[in-house]
This record gives sequence, structure tokens and C-alpha cells, in this order.
Amino acid sequence: MAEIALKSLAHSYLPNPTKPGDYAIREMNHVWQQGGAYALLGPSGCGKSTLLNIISGLLEPSSGEVLFDGERVNSLPPEARNIAQVFQFPVVYDTMTVYDNLAFPLRNVKTPEDRVHERVMEVADALELTPHLKRKAKNLSADEKQKVSMGRGLVRDDVSAILFDEPLTVIDPQLKWKLRRKLKEIHQRFEITMVYVTHDQLEASTFADKIAVMYEGQVVQFGTPRELFEAPNHTFVGYFIGSPGMNFIDVSLRNGRVMAGETELHIGREIAKALQDVRTTNVKLGIRPEFIEVHDTAVEGSMAVDVEHVQDLGTYSILYLKLGETSLKARIEEEQDAPVGKAYLRFPNDRVGLYVDEFRVEVPHE
Repeated sequence: MAEIALKSLAHSYLPNPTKPGDYAIREMNHVWQQGGAYALLGPSGCGKSTLLNIISGLLEPSSGEVLFDGERVNSLPPEARNIAQVFQFPVVYDTMTVYDNLAFPLRNVKTPEDRVHERVMEVADALELTPHLKRKAKNLSADEKQKVSMGRGLVRDDVSAILFDEPLTVIDPQLKWKLRRKLKEIHQRFEITMVYVTHDQLEASTFADKIAVMYEGQVVQFGTPRELFEAPNHTFVGYFIGSPGMNFIDVSLRNGRVMAGETELHIGREIAKALQDVRTTNVKLGIRPEFIEVHDTAVEGSMAVDVEHVQDLGTYSILYLKLGETSLKARIEEEQDAPVGKAYLRFPNDRVGLYVDEFRVEVPHE
């Protein structure tokens, strides 16, 4: 196991990059602690796989350093980094049995056969592959092959880290949840540094203790699933995490009042005070649909909205609302009746985030 650190790391596929958009990975500093379970989360094209390939040694960065336990490994090939990587599609030897597939990485480094057997049986048990050990890999289903591929990454107990590049893409949807939980159990059992790349927030939250959210080649936030949900550091994180994503309202300060277009927002005075020092027009307030209070009648500090649509999802409903010219979504639980025509919203002060040039700004509450 190893601590993996990225120091002033950047990468471009262009020979002479000149602007931020030329970089697949913009300059970053980041650390994955030894023995941690991490997810690298973001949409297609954000740089996740590029970053994973740099860590594994399949790609050398344009600048900066990759450090394993403090030692620079930029020029080392994958086999010298002692990294195990599980790819999107299964990598198995079809003509070998499941047992021999799992044993191969150990035999390749001349591990004594009694230790090979011990580790193969341990990993097979963890992945529920024991009944298949004598079967040829070519006779396995796609999800069984991927479990074998995962097992080949897990079987060596001396690896620095295991990198997973969207490993559940080919897995039947009904089995994905089970395998995500199984990976979590395996991490707790073997305490190996694991980095799991995915575009699926549920996969990331189920597997990882901490999630690095990537956007346009940058890690815009690194935190627990709860931190990402309750206090997104960037508007993209607020939008990407949660279903539906965070509401963002373009605002300005006018005569001491917080305005969304021509509509005054009933917001705590701390927000108005913070806006006095802002020197950009790119200013937004963010609030999760779950945190908006919805009332049938006016209450202190509430704002009238039009109810445009109600989406009944069984245990909860999503309300599509209009506050002046601003569209909002709010979530109410099944025990609360959905309002018709008109509703009154209240934004709890401690649930509202202020975003300046897309990044969250801390607002002290009195």
C-alpha cells in the first residue's frame, strides 16, 4: 500500500498548450492517503481516465510529479509501480480456469505455491467465486469475468494501490449494487489503497470514504459524500451531486436587497452583507430541493411561487416552481400534500450557499 501524491501535476495532449482549455488535466495538487477508499467522479471528458493512466504509469504527465510514498515515479513503467488496474471491460485469460486466472499475478512474481493457494482461496471467497474455480473463464458470464478481473487485481497483497476504471459498466444493473457493496467489504477486509473512477454518483458514494469530483480537468472538491451534498464547493458539484441537483439563482444586491431579476428574495441579512464586497456579476445562491420549506399559506420570511408541475415519485414528490422568472425545484415527502397553483417557499439561512464565480464563499452567520 502507498500514499499517492500529485504535485503541480498537469497534462496536455497538445505539443504546445497555451491556455487552460488546452489541458486535459489542469495543474493540481492532490493526495490519496495509504489504505483509503477513494472515488474519482465526473462526467465523460473531464479527465478522470487520463489522471488514472498517469497514476498507473500508462501515461507520463506533461509537467509536475507523481509521488508514491514520497518517491517520484514519473518515468517508471506500470510494472515497476506495483499497481493493479481493473479496466472497464474484463481482462481474463479465456483458456485458463478461474483458479489459474487468479493465481497468475502471484505465479508471475514467483510466489510459493502454498501462498498462491491461500490467497486465491481468500479472494475467491470474498468475490463469491469459489464455486467457479475449476471452470474455464470463457464459459463465464460478463459479470463473472469482471469479478475474476477484479480478483486478479486483489490477489497480490503487496500492491501499492488498485485502480478501478469504471469496472461495472458491463455488469447487469441488478448486480451492480451487490458488487459495489462487495468492493467496499473487500476494502475493509484487505485495507488496500483503492481509487475508483466512475461517472455514477451512486457508485462513488457506495464505494468511497472520500470522493474527488472532477470538472474540466480539475478536482473542484474532495470530501465525503455528505460534504459534497450539504456544502458543494463549486456549482458543478451542486448540479452533479443529488437528484435533482441543486437550485442556483442568479442574484444581485440592489439598495441593500438581494434580488433575483426583479424579485426580492427573503434571505438572511448575512448574505446581503457578504454581497457588498463582491466585485463580479457572476453571483448565485444555491439551495438543495430537499432543504426548501414548502407551505400552503404565507409564513414569516416566505416567498410566493407558482406551482407549474408535480412529479409524484411514490415516497416523495418533486415540485417544479416559478419564483418570478426563476425556475426552482423542491422536494416534499409523501406525507405532505402537494400544493396546487400557488405555494410559499422559505429558504433556511443555514442551507443557502453563496457562489461567486462558481465557487462557494463562506458566509458567517450571526
